[in-house]
Amino acid sequence: MQSLIKKIICLFLVAGVLQTVSFAQSSQRYKIGLIDLMLLKRQKLGAIPLTKQIGADGLEVDMGGLGTRPTFDNQLLTDSVRKQFIDKAKELNLEIFSLAMTGYYAQSFCGRTEYVKSIEDCIATMKLMNVKTAFLPLGVQCDLRKNPEVRDSVVARLKIAGKMAKEAGVVIGIETALSAKEEVTLLKEIGSKNIQIYFNFSNPLKEGRDLINELEILGKDRICMIHCTNKDSVWLQNDSQIDLRKVKQTLDKMKWSGWLVIERSRDATKPKDVKGNYGANTAYLKSIFQTGL
Repeated sequence: MQSLIKKIICLFLVAGVLQTVSFAQSSQRYKIGLIDLMLLKRQKLGAIPLTKQIGADGLEVDMGGLGTRPTFDNQLLTDSVRKQFIDKAKELNLEIFSLAMTGYYAQSFCGRTEYVKSIEDCIATMKLMNVKTAFLPLGVQCDLRKNPEVRDSVVARLKIAGKMAKEAGVVIGIETALSAKEEVTLLKEIGSKNIQIYFNFSNPLKEGRDLINELEILGKDRICMIHCTNKDSVWLQNDSQIDLRKVKQTLDKMKWSGWLVIERSRDATKPKDVKGNYGANTAYLKSIFQTGL
């Protein structure tokens, strides 16, 4: 009888620990995310257990290739496929926190005639998977610094996308080549709180702009997520261009919270060492941003 009581007490203690861990993860101010495309597993189920092995808190899943199709090559609208992703993430206590329309890095969001269909499909998938944020890069052809003549088209289309996102209760995070001050102006033109900036550290750094100042100019309510890495060269812990402790102090002061997403900062001598590169960067970000755990 005493042995049975001890077992029951142990089970309660274990359950309590698990609940505490789960609560700590859900209440964590900064969460560390990976990208299936950068893990070389674009829309592959294997990206989820790999994310767990590497030690991140969640995964951004790509919508699939775009090319000349009217919309993405997206398998997640298939019920059985989508269920596998949702179930595996739940099993491993990971979050699918974003869907990425990375096909627009190369394709023209401002020039395609059938862009609405692709946005519709992304938002439909988000609703089915309970994902609240999407990533939309303006890419090469809609670079507003190099191609200012496409600005009217970009603004008009993002106004439409913003209305669609508002109706669905989601946010679309855009990445541009503009400075923070210019992005503030762009967001005012678009006029939708459902279109925000998916900030990328490497963009201001390669242009010689002050990273901290750019964050402060944008402010808490204009940044939905952050690509918290630089160009491929060295791991974050060895990158003299980024003072992540200062970044954290700045974000703390701004009272920003959300996903810090590891895109690059791979060791240039070992670019295909997925576990090595993303494991090192994940561990380092957690040591800076999740020291309270």
